[in-house]
Amino acid sequence: MTSLPEAKRAARHPLAGTSMTGADMIIQVLADEGVNTVFGYSGGAILPTYDAIFRYNAAHAEGEEMRLVVPATEQGAGFMAAGYARASGKVGVFIVTSGPGATNCVTPIRDCHADSVPVVLICGQVPRAAMGTDAFQEAPVFNIMSACAKHVFLVTDETKIEATIRTAFELARSGRPGPVVVDVPRDVQLSQGVFQGTGQLQLRGYDERQRALHHSALPDPVAKEFFRLLGESERPLIYAGGGVINSEAAAELRAFAQRFRIPVVTTLLGIGAMDTTSELSLHMLGMHGTAYANYAVEDCDFLFAVGSRFDDRVAGKVKEFAPGAKIAHLDVDASEIGKVKGVDWAYVVDAKRGLAQLARAGKSFRKDFSEWRKHIDELKATHPLDFNRESPLVQSEEVLAVLNEITCGDAIVTTGVGQHQMWAAQYLDFRNPRSFLTSGSMGTMGFGLPAAIGAQLANPGKLVIDVDGDGSIRMNLGELETLTNYDIPVKVLLLNNYGDGMVRQWQDLFYANRYSGSDKTLHKKDFVRAAEADGFGFVKRVTAREELRGALEEFVRYEGPAFLEVITDQNAHVYPMIGPGMGYKDMITGKYITPRSRKDVVVDKNAGF
Repeated sequence: MTSLPEAKRAARHPLAGTSMTGADMIIQVLADEGVNTVFGYSGGAILPTYDAIFRYNAAHAEGEEMRLVVPATEQGAGFMAAGYARASGKVGVFIVTSGPGATNCVTPIRDCHADSVPVVLICGQVPRAAMGTDAFQEAPVFNIMSACAKHVFLVTDETKIEATIRTAFELARSGRPGPVVVDVPRDVQLSQGVFQGTGQLQLRGYDERQRALHHSALPDPVAKEFFRLLGESERPLIYAGGGVINSEAAAELRAFAQRFRIPVVTTLLGIGAMDTTSELSLHMLGMHGTAYANYAVEDCDFLFAVGSRFDDRVAGKVKEFAPGAKIAHLDVDASEIGKVKGVDWAYVVDAKRGLAQLARAGKSFRKDFSEWRKHIDELKATHPLDFNRESPLVQSEEVLAVLNEITCGDAIVTTGVGQHQMWAAQYLDFRNPRSFLTSGSMGTMGFGLPAAIGAQLANPGKLVIDVDGDGSIRMNLGELETLTNYDIPVKVLLLNNYGDGMVRQWQDLFYANRYSGSDKTLHKKDFVRAAEADGFGFVKRVTAREELRGALEEFVRYEGPAFLEVITDQNAHVYPMIGPGMGYKDMITGKYITPRSRKDVVVDKNAGF
């Protein structure tokens, strides 16, 4: 995300020169930054700021207020802000109190940092005079959060509160996005000062790097080298990650792929960057990527990584990843270049700018990759996703395949973490970016439900579905009540296999069926009754395949918050799977996906088809 227009920053603020409390300044800067929704839980150290929200809303007409959504827990608030940010591209905001309020936010802050999500967390802190005395609800927020945020501010100078909040937004959305934490002592919130209406803190090194990135121009020799490598290639493949979505570069990616007719694989967080129904889309690669995507990675001779970072769930055995390929890497973060996988070409720039520059530089480039695309089509036809279609038990894959027929790739989907997450990534189509929201690097169970709330509030009128698992939804189950409290029309689809399915799968494959801690059949939770108790107007449980389609159609059509539980096969596994410490050549396809003979692997750069 870029900063606000310079003209807006240059115009004199109508409240400039007004005397305000620090808390009032915080809320005014939020409003100036375009924030209309905040998530959070109150407490003593943050009460001045919550009071400022109340007074701000009382002073503004209907439709101009700042909506405050109070969750069941602070962690829920963090994931709501993250869902809001992921679904909108705007900075998500959550506000909590000191001590446990702040420490409950460590997980969402780390989750956002790992997945490059722009959020600002404002924490209350004990008064400056009490800091370091182990005062009531004191926690060393700066020390704790510094290890897991893009940046942390502790505001000890009340004259800098306004500039600090404004700078936090700029840091969160610029460059490689991420979470910024602002820790504000209670007495700083209560202090009186003059509102300036403009100004940021000077972060000289960071500001210089951002200016350089913003004004970067693709050097001719760098462009020529890229197209030399592409010209020598017979089997190019684009590997697109979450950086494409973060930089709003989906249109540029699609245009680039179409212009040069190059197939595309995406990471988990890159899903939606390419329309998954496109002939050039191979969907997801990696540990649970489609077999044909992974086979394409084995076969390609030129891999163009865009906004992706070769993480372990994608690269597996790094030396064996894309074994016959030259590697090109475009990324906004210079530290990612060569960090995991050596490259033959690199350019540090955001994906939107970089892809557009490359496309312009390659206007005269011509090469026919039709034989490679024919090979890709054969991979898709020979090795499609599949599952046990004969079982009397409901299969999660079938649930999602039917849901996909109903939504046609137009829903915003959030997930928890586990088997249901991977099946959703495999079996659902996504035509648009910012429509598949999931916890990638951290793999945080409990993400799906609160993230769906944030996504729905960022996209009123859109169909938002939380595809969740029984283990994952338990982590933030209290947010069911948040849905009904605010009448937020999220659809919650619970795939209940009475256990931690992904853990069970590993225990099946690598631990001789020793289900230590993962079997939940003894649990007494009745999710349907829980949803009814929380006031859901639509609540239903499906136990048989013949009930599935009708229930899903009714569920999707329902206008308010809806809850559908589907009891699924406890022993089903997610395939394909590349096990821990294994390479793509070791991919397990299971009983229902056709593997290929190793003699079919194309590794000779000059081989034909």
